Amino acid sequence: MSRDRITRRKFVAGTTGVTLSAMIVPRHVLGGVGYTAPSDTVNFALVGCGGQGKTNAGELVTGGQNLVALCDVDFGYVDREVANLTRQRGPGGGRPGGQGAPQMTEEQMQRLQQMMEERRAQAVKLQEAYGKAARHADFRRMFETQKDIDAVVIATPDHLHAVIAKTAMELGKHVYCEKPLTWSIHEARVLRETAARTKVKTQMGNMGHSSEGAALVNEWVQAGVIGPVREVHVWTNRPLGFWPQGVPRPGKPPVVADAPAGGNNFGTEWNARLVNRTLAAAMDGNYPKPEGLNWDLFLGPGPEVEYHPIYHPFNWRGWLDWGTGAIGDMAAHLIDHPYWALGLTYPTSVEATYTPWGVDVKNKPVSYPMGSHIVYHFAARGSQPPVKLTWFDGGLMPERPELLPDNVQLDPGGGVIFYGEKGILVHGTYAANPKLYPQSLMEVAAKVPKTYFRVEKSGEGQFAQAKHRMNWIHAIKGKEEATCPFDYASRLTETMLLGVVAMKAGQSKKIIYDGEKGRITNLTDANQYLQREYRKGWTL
Repeated sequence: MSRDRITRRKFVAGTTGVTLSAMIVPRHVLGGVGYTAPSDTVNFALVGCGGQGKTNAGELVTGGQNLVALCDVDFGYVDREVANLTRQRGPGGGRPGGQGAPQMTEEQMQRLQQMMEERRAQAVKLQEAYGKAARHADFRRMFETQKDIDAVVIATPDHLHAVIAKTAMELGKHVYCEKPLTWSIHEARVLRETAARTKVKTQMGNMGHSSEGAALVNEWVQAGVIGPVREVHVWTNRPLGFWPQGVPRPGKPPVVADAPAGGNNFGTEWNARLVNRTLAAAMDGNYPKPEGLNWDLFLGPGPEVEYHPIYHPFNWRGWLDWGTGAIGDMAAHLIDHPYWALGLTYPTSVEATYTPWGVDVKNKPVSYPMGSHIVYHFAARGSQPPVKLTWFDGGLMPERPELLPDNVQLDPGGGVIFYGEKGILVHGTYAANPKLYPQSLMEVAAKVPKTYFRVEKSGEGQFAQAKHRMNWIHAIKGKEEATCPFDYASRLTETMLLGVVAMKAGQSKKIIYDGEKGRITNLTDANQYLQREYRKGWTL
């Protein structure tokens, strides 16, 4: 190995005591303008490449990082998705606007057009990077055979996050993992311990954590603009219209009801149970596994389930075997902000009510309910009072606050309401567009100092987006701290997933949680839902 390579590896791994300035070779010495010194570039692998993974990789490749490896169980799907980046109308696909589009000024239109052209150029660059990177089906084989990987981006279904992230960290690789961090609470604790022990740089992929709105929410709440907060409402419309939940497992159960001979009571025969059995049978068709899909690797540590297109791609999110439902998907973008701003720790109790689960032929739950209502209680923290946080999903929404002006509507897509003694704070998903009511509080907020770190952004004005992935790269290089490292992300994930555990524990059954020990103290049988039994051949 060359001396340059050793220097670079030590730098990227963060294991050397030599100062940062001594390690970076000046550009003019090596190659002048346009030359990227080895220490400026992180070689990263992408595991899960067709969905959110390509968005993550796009920011990193545009930011000058080197995509050296792709790992996926279905490259047919990946190739179609990546090819579509420049085929779809959107980035560079014509003048934005049209019927139903929000009205923009000419300057805003020009900025949006420029942004779309830039995204198209970035898409072309990403396609080129995908074409050059080595390809692997099994992440374990990738790590065994490819030694130039410094860092790993994980964008697989939830159930694979922990095994891939832990393997990478044990090998000294820095890890960016999509939300939710893990499928189970036990896995979240394992990843937190592993990250602390290996000292690699980590980040969870809840990009709203790096947003300007998140910083403002923290600053306003912690400056006491709305006073002490005792209650928070959080909601999302997921899974409504996004992926299926509350549906039965595809199968071949009997369809004919046990009706009396010659009976005409068809209305009573067609009850909910018969409808579910009929739906299950209707979905059970002859669906051959797509050529090139490694279904066994997709299943990973989850149970044996036959392939069906209702599971892959993307729709795995609503199934217990692989996903964590609406709260696992969206709470990292919503509960994150009150959890952070209020300095919350583990909840002391959680209680859930919900619509019916989707079940299999044995009436065992297999897909998450279409809607849920989950109540978390958090203890007082120093001078801060206890907090009751209520979660709504599936199109359910909280009661409209009295302080909200008549001409202001809550976003049905999702949002958060902080109830303080002096007023309320309302924001959208990802902490977007935070507002204070009564509106006079906005004048108070304008005087609050900006004390939270601002992550670099791409775009301008309403099109600006924080470079959450590049913040992780800068952390690897010792230039910044990652905004959402596993130490924080694992605790947030554990809190989110306690909502899933409460649903599994049973309708309206309050679980009492000892966060320090990681145990449910009242319904001891519910502790089985804190982790899962891995399929044979898989360990954490």
